[in-house]
Amino acid sequence: MKKLNTRAGSLKLALFSTTMLLALAACSSDNADTPEDNGTGNTSEPDTQEEETDYPIVIEHAFGESVIEEKPERVATVQWGNQDVVLALGVEPVGFSAANFGVQDDSGLLPWTAEQIDELGIEDPNIYQDTDGLDFEAISDSQPDVIMAAYSGITQEDYDLLSQIAPVVAYPTSAWTTTWREQIEMISTGMGMTTEGEQLIADTEDEVAEKLSEHPEIEGKSVVWVNFSATDMSGLHLYTPVDTRVKFLVDELGMEYPQSVMNAIEDDTAYSLSLSAENADLLNDADIIIGYGDDELYEAVQADSRLGQIPAIERGSVFFIGNSTPLAASGTPTSLSISYTIDEYLDLIGEAVSQLDE
Repeated sequence: MKKLNTRAGSLKLALFSTTMLLALAACSSDNADTPEDNGTGNTSEPDTQEEETDYPIVIEHAFGESVIEEKPERVATVQWGNQDVVLALGVEPVGFSAANFGVQDDSGLLPWTAEQIDELGIEDPNIYQDTDGLDFEAISDSQPDVIMAAYSGITQEDYDLLSQIAPVVAYPTSAWTTTWREQIEMISTGMGMTTEGEQLIADTEDEVAEKLSEHPEIEGKSVVWVNFSATDMSGLHLYTPVDTRVKFLVDELGMEYPQSVMNAIEDDTAYSLSLSAENADLLNDADIIIGYGDDELYEAVQADSRLGQIPAIERGSVFFIGNSTPLAASGTPTSLSISYTIDEYLDLIGEAVSQLDE
């Protein structure tokens, strides 16, 4: 097993009276820059796309539906990774949430986000410091025409407050389960850039397929993403097939999720599952195990009288991703993070698979 070293606040306003909302809507705003080259090799043509899009756009999501009356010029995003889609489409968000996991400095930016910002020539991105809760005042101050929260965990209360600022594109069914494809589809639709979104999906799929062709050993192998605790070996935390980490492994890499674990899942919408170590035999059918941790944690799991008997643990077909590293953050994928980490990710999965033959 290889160790990896890589990888609201209070609402000061009483969210505006009707008069304040009308005043805000009446304010003129500068258009966000939309470079010709969006950084993915595609050339976006906003004027043409606007002519092709019929307004109003109605987007259905977990909280109902949002109506976007005309092409939004000022796009804000909140919570995880939604800014990556906007940036990949060549548009500068008027504001977006600081990343709260995997950042190695005080920038609030993961490396793939920073790279795309640099490529688009954005010099001073407006980053909401809302890792402890949405900063509604800062979001309002950025005067968005639409707020993207396609991959997020916003609550009904959050949604209601955000909707007083601008239409909100929320997750389709449940919190933290939106796939990278759905994220692109919803955000590009809400931006009036459906064609560009389809191209971004196709480009990402092509890149994954090309890289995966170099690792034929991965396809068909069974995998479970398990998080162990060095201080408490009595329980296990698993991500289920609806979690985006697992869905990427299954849907994009052609891996399988063991039926023995599937049978233990009672809530089909839940992205995680807690198990007692007494039920660790449910993991016996996993060819490989992925989790967050380091060599010290792996050694502790190996030494445990119960967990050490899991076949994948015994033979070493495991890789733990260093906590709070960029690679750990990329486990919840966006189009930008996929492109940035796919080589390293596939190499490490391939290394774990290779232990099956030893």
